[in-house]
Amino acid sequence: MMKYLQKLGKALMLPVACLPICGILMGIGYALAPAAMAGEVNGYVASGTAYTIGFFLIKAGGALIDNMALLFVIGVGVGMADDNDGTAALAALASWLMITNLLSTGVVGTLMTLEEGTAKFIAFQKIENPFIGILSGIIGATCYNKFKNTKLPDFLAFFSGKRCVAIIAGTISILVSAVLLFVWPVIFGALVALGNAIVGMDAVGAGIYAFLNRLLIPTGLHHALNNVFWFDTIGLGDLQNFWRGKTSADVTWSLGMYMSGFFPCMMFGIPGAALAMVHTAKSNKKKVAIGLVGSAAFCAFLCGVTEPFEFGFMFLAPGLYVIYALLYGIFAFVTTLVGFRAGFSFSAGATDLLFSASLPAAEKTWLIIPLGIAAFLIFYVVFRFAITKFDLKTPGREDDDEEAEKNVKLSNNNYTEVAKLVLEGVGGKENVTSIDNCVTRLRLEVKDSTIVNEKLIKSAGVAGVIRPSKTAVQVVVGTQVQFVADEFKKLCK
Repeated sequence: MMKYLQKLGKALMLPVACLPICGILMGIGYALAPAAMAGEVNGYVASGTAYTIGFFLIKAGGALIDNMALLFVIGVGVGMADDNDGTAALAALASWLMITNLLSTGVVGTLMTLEEGTAKFIAFQKIENPFIGILSGIIGATCYNKFKNTKLPDFLAFFSGKRCVAIIAGTISILVSAVLLFVWPVIFGALVALGNAIVGMDAVGAGIYAFLNRLLIPTGLHHALNNVFWFDTIGLGDLQNFWRGKTSADVTWSLGMYMSGFFPCMMFGIPGAALAMVHTAKSNKKKVAIGLVGSAAFCAFLCGVTEPFEFGFMFLAPGLYVIYALLYGIFAFVTTLVGFRAGFSFSAGATDLLFSASLPAAEKTWLIIPLGIAAFLIFYVVFRFAITKFDLKTPGREDDDEEAEKNVKLSNNNYTEVAKLVLEGVGGKENVTSIDNCVTRLRLEVKDSTIVNEKLIKSAGVAGVIRPSKTAVQVVVGTQVQFVADEFKKLCK
């Protein structure tokens, strides 16, 4: 299970790499056009050259941030596929379109009673979320891996092999949608009920909410809690009332308490955690780690875009992600007690902090300095300790096998001869059920592993043979593997 999550984490690196630039664009855009946050507030007028440029940049960044789930669909589909084939991405997209269409409010409202404004309505209104995106990507990749070599009867031969993958993915997605039709609103509703229970618990409730908010990010179910605390689902609306210029005297809670705790964590905690990841990265991968988590930390500080950082490690080190969410809960509890109050209309970054500081509900915003320093140090120490103590595979600490194998040189440059010897060594084409390759290895599945002759395979000049399971045989070829794989496939036809 852990290996599967790590594989999923690596697959997510592809779409996550698209996000940092979006955060930077949106941060600059909001700095130029603060009125775009919540309309014309505090004298910031929605007009002029600066507003036009800022609004343009906000929309450019939002083009990907707002469609992050779709990026995950394609990224996970390609990344989880055995040979990173685009067919898996097409199948994943078919799955996504099927699920999100069947579970849209329009379709669901036709199938059952669905009253606008209820928890069930909001649940299906939020169906286009990262969880469904990742799920669709997994469905597409799994269908590709299982059915890419499927042979159909002659009258259906056109749909054989890769052409049937998207069809199967779509069919499976119908079944998944039928299950989610009943399961999704129950889960969503349970979280709304939990949110209702937390209200009234003061600082403790703020801490629990912040913890669950981060913990549920991978599933998209954090929207359930957000609707309870930030918007007027149950008459609360912490975010809405904050930006409407109200104060705590106008409401029944300390206005801003469900947003304030995110600021020290996003602005300073994430940079601290990112620095810990860089310091614990392997020496030959520090530049890669800096490129990924460094830009992600900048986005978090500037405008509170945290997804590039969070999705960069949550599946590689899920235990660390739970700790990360817990730190949010602790800081939300502390900020509520000390009276720091700030609000956001987009997310808890420096841009929102700056322009919300003059709102009537804002209090003791200067505390962001000591709170930020504390968050930076605590996140850094906790992350560094956990990463080194438990040898977590955060960015820059992945296994070196593939990197080392890139330096492997095939001693025999006759690829056809190499392929013939490998085929003979695995028992002939009759014994081969699946052919694939990664960057350095020829990955084969065989019917009978007892007849595999490793000595014969190695005589082809390959670097080694790995047997990860009873039916799997991996031949370490090096970066020339694609040429060997092409010849091997020709011989097996």
